[in-house]
Amino acid sequence: MKIQSFGLLSLLSVVSCWTCGSAFVPRSMVMMPKSSTLVDSPSSFALSAAATDIDLPAVRSALGKLVKDKNCGPILIRLAWHDAGTYSKEDESGGPRGVMRLEGEQSEANFGANNGLDIARDLIANIKEELAADMSYADFWALASIVAIEEMGGPKVTFRMGRKDATKVEESVPEGRHPDGDKGSDHLREVFGRMGLTDQDIVILSGAHTVGSCHLDRSGFDGPWTEEPFKFDNAYYVDMINKDWKEAKSNEGNPQFNSDANTMMLISDLALMEDEKFRVYVDKYAEDQDAFFSDFAESYQKLLELGCKDLQEA
Repeated sequence: MKIQSFGLLSLLSVVSCWTCGSAFVPRSMVMMPKSSTLVDSPSSFALSAAATDIDLPAVRSALGKLVKDKNCGPILIRLAWHDAGTYSKEDESGGPRGVMRLEGEQSEANFGANNGLDIARDLIANIKEELAADMSYADFWALASIVAIEEMGGPKVTFRMGRKDATKVEESVPEGRHPDGDKGSDHLREVFGRMGLTDQDIVILSGAHTVGSCHLDRSGFDGPWTEEPFKFDNAYYVDMINKDWKEAKSNEGNPQFNSDANTMMLISDLALMEDEKFRVYVDKYAEDQDAFFSDFAESYQKLLELGCKDLQEA
């Protein structure tokens, strides 16, 4: 990897973004639109498929068709990621509970990091209503992301049911629990460590950037991370190492790194190359896609189940 500019580390306090098209956006750089899909009816479903009329194969099939027809896999991953990624192991607050569906000024739907996720909720609303009415939103969003990963060629992730939905908007956590792209390794370890996740989990879950793109209207950044943004593979790591990354700015004036292949990386992506403990895993997954798939399936299941108890494999 070559970085052509005044240096990555000098930029680490300049810009903020996580999976802009599939995982977080800067809180200070985006507008926060009112979601068109929020509902104020409480739901506390925590049911197994066997105890309901849910036809999981039919739900999976409908979600898979949607992903193929709409190329919406990356944003479905981001929806589930951001639902789960608020968890704190210290007080067991946050975590996957579908709270973004609830209206209110303090709703997590209004977080800058969740800008644009109303699109994802709109896309899957009919499937939820028609085929998965008895499934909690947290379970449904998790399943949608798992199906998306598989449909884009990624690993099979174990899906277990029983997540309980929030019943009131006051269960939203304070804004600020998602990672900021304008900070380096210490910040990443602080955020992911709050969830009980490891250095390896950080690098693995960042690998979800192998799909999706940044969008100017959501994050202030622009472009896909890889040349095939709807193919789930290990290209994120391969490109990180092998492409020449030139310091640039998006049309919004935010710094990013561009390649000659019209792909981009964020400061938070390339920071994984600067930390020697992270770099070990970047090298591992660039060399071995099977290892990445195996480890991603484990870490992603861990993320989706943060704080959950008594889940049942479906």
